[in-house]
This record gives sequence, C-alpha cells and structure tokens, in this order.
Amino acid sequence: MTAAGTDAKVALVTGATSGIGKAIADRLIREGFRVVLNGRSFAGQSGSPTIAESPTILGPSIVLNSADLLDERTPQALLDSAVESFGRLDYVFVNAGTIESAPIETIDIEKMCTMLRLKVESSFRLIYTVLKHMKKQGYGHVFITSSVLGTKTRENSGAYAAGNHALEALAESLRMELSDTDIQITCIEPGLVSTNLHRDWPVHPKELLNIGSSLTPEDIADAVWDVMLKKDYIRIPRLMILPRGHRV
Repeated sequence: MTAAGTDAKVALVTGATSGIGKAIADRLIREGFRVVLNGRSFAGQSGSPTIAESPTILGPSIVLNSADLLDERTPQALLDSAVESFGRLDYVFVNAGTIESAPIETIDIEKMCTMLRLKVESSFRLIYTVLKHMKKQGYGHVFITSSVLGTKTRENSGAYAAGNHALEALAESLRMELSDTDIQITCIEPGLVSTNLHRDWPVHPKELLNIGSSLTPEDIADAVWDVMLKKDYIRIPRLMILPRGHRV
C-alpha cells in the first residue's frame, strides 16, 4: 500500500503523543499518509488546549490537535479537522487511554472513573461520530486499541478490563452491522507493551506477570500495518499480540 501523492490516504490517531499511538502515527507518516494527530501533550506546541481554536499544521500532511477527548464536542471537531484539512478520512485509530489498577483499599476512584470515561464514553462518541461519516462516504476502517484484558480479567484490574470488554462488545456489534459494507472494524488486543502508562507503578508489570520481555509500541504498529495491507474483502475483527512468556 502506498499513500503518496494527491490520493494519499488520511488517518486520524488519538493518543498520538506517546506509546502505541505515536508508533502508529510515525509508521503512517513514513508510509506517506496525511494524518490528524490528537494528544493533550500537543497543547504546548499549539498554544491552545482546544482543537477548535488553533490546530497546528506541520506542513502539507500533518495536523496536530490537543483536544480534550472527555469534551463531548471533540469527536466532531476531530472529524472536521480531517475533512477540512485533507478532504477525506480513511482510517481512524482509537487509541487514547490510561490505566488505574489497584486493590480495593488503594485504588483512586476518581482516576478509575476518568479512565472509564476516556476508555468507554469518549471512545464510543468518537467511533459513532466517524462511522456516521464513513457510512455516508461508503468506506473506512476503524482500529480500536483494546487489550488482552478485553478478553479476560485479572485481580486488581477489574475496572480496566471492564472498559476494554466494553470496547470489544461494541466492536463486535458494529462488525456485524457493517459486515456487508466497505467499512471495517478491528480491535487490537496487545499484551504487555512498554509504554509510559506504567511509569508510576511501584513494581513493573513484567515482574507482576513474571514475563521476561514485553512488546514495543513499534511491534503493535507493525501488526496494524499488516492488517492494513490485507485485501479489501478480508476482515480481521480482532488481533491479539502477546510477548513470549505471556501466560495470564
């Protein structure tokens, strides 16, 4: 697949300032895509925390936004940013998220609820907003970053797993609804990935899970790209990616 030239594909990536989102964005840019990237850390570059006031345009193919995904206006604003900047929207990567995982005694309930609003409410708003657009244009592909914990749960991780289970349920329902169209839904289900999500944990998840190695964000981006290269009639609703030794 090539995206170079005036027919370059257009992608929207949330959570694009670090981790999996940044790795996906970097890969798309290298492949010649035109991209709309959203991340709160871009606020320092754009000088504004809101997308509507001043998205930052970096040349002819990259637009940065620092919109708050918990703002109900953001999904439409991100869609408008892509269409107004590049005239179309082919791919959407729903990737922003946080982790709040702890025992009952120590879990921060406010952080837990914010995590669920970001993982569930804001993701649902974005997914349905872009799918309404894709239904009208007749094509598109939405990638949803879930987790291996979208298929099971673990002690102390019930809320995080619940958010990912919600994404998996939505994705499967949408897959069925869109099965006869040219719009695709793919859930990416990573195991342990080395990102900043675990930077404040007192014990690294590799030790907690007894895993010798973890995946890199680039591993996930490579797997996503492999899905994007499939023939149009092939559907991959779910893709689980685990490092060696990942048992639980």
